[in-house]
Amino acid sequence: MAEEVVLPIPNLTVPQNLYVLSNPALKHLHDKARKDLLEAIKADEMGPYYRSVTSALAPSASGSSGTATLELDQSLLESLEKANQEELKRLDERLEAAEKTEGETEISDTLKLKANYLTKIGDKDRALEAQKLALEKTAGLGSRIDIVLTIVRIGFFFSDTTLVTDYMAKAEKLIDEGGDWDRRNRLKVYRALHYISIRQFKRAADLFLDALSTFTALEVISFNDFVAMSVISGALSLGRVDLKKKVISAPEVNQVIPELPVLGDLVKNLYECHYETFFVALASLEQTFLIPSRILQPHARYYVREMRILAYAQLLESYRSLTLESLARAFGVTVDFIDSEIARFIANGRLHARIDRVNGIVETTRPSLKAAQYDTVVRKGDLLLNDVQRLSKVLY
Repeated sequence: MAEEVVLPIPNLTVPQNLYVLSNPALKHLHDKARKDLLEAIKADEMGPYYRSVTSALAPSASGSSGTATLELDQSLLESLEKANQEELKRLDERLEAAEKTEGETEISDTLKLKANYLTKIGDKDRALEAQKLALEKTAGLGSRIDIVLTIVRIGFFFSDTTLVTDYMAKAEKLIDEGGDWDRRNRLKVYRALHYISIRQFKRAADLFLDALSTFTALEVISFNDFVAMSVISGALSLGRVDLKKKVISAPEVNQVIPELPVLGDLVKNLYECHYETFFVALASLEQTFLIPSRILQPHARYYVREMRILAYAQLLESYRSLTLESLARAFGVTVDFIDSEIARFIANGRLHARIDRVNGIVETTRPSLKAAQYDTVVRKGDLLLNDVQRLSKVLY
């Protein structure tokens, strides 16, 4: 197990609430987001962060931006900055005393205290500088891994993808040198969150589901949100057999489903081929979970489109031909809609079928095995070339 308690810093609910508050489409969530955001800022004495977000969310001169604002409370800002100054002064005095009279361990501990405080209050530049100094002065492997993972969380907090990828690579290297079971499992969750944030749903699903029964990373995501991410990524990337085994029948998923029924509706209706109710669940998921999530919102349209293609393909694979009318009825949409949508996906090579508009029939086509193998070789070759190019940049 980890040598130390993992502190939930920086508080990752803060940028989520800021995202909601700054999104005009989520107006119905603004009051709660503003309340929760202010409470978190006060609880963690986030003076630097409060100053930056009140400036960033300030209304335009015309006042017509349509974005909810977090108004600057000057007295609150002054009280937060005063608390910051006092605590940092105390930590500096403690560090000075440690450097004069105590050993390397005490100095390292004090450096970590200061770095963690700067991280907690949302002072990105100073926090990174302090964390890197603490990393340099810390000897224990477990503690070094914890510092690196804290820097990864700073990257998550400020949506700094470069910081996340660089320090996750450092964390993997350190863990390979002898990281314990708990830290290995926490890193899986960090990697899964990164993958889903950059639209790599298959990689994310593999890691989410692998960590499902051993989840401990509450410092980066709540258990309910972790399960939701597991279901969302798994629904898109798993076949029907694995969807049943790894998601629908998973006890951890079934524990959370009553609180997030739309997820249960999504995977159950997809698995049981109830496509009309699946479409309803997918639309509900988009509005209640994808769009309100700062991680998933950039991928909401992509996800909904890919899930629709998955459902269309699943139905078409079961028949040699279907009438447009029966296809439309299965999905609870109009014939014109299904005709237009299926035609678009066929033209883009996403569905293997053809439409006979004269007779109102969709005929399933089966791509040749040789063509499929050729496509696989080309796709894997492109991935290999990209990996080689990245490696050459590191080496040379």
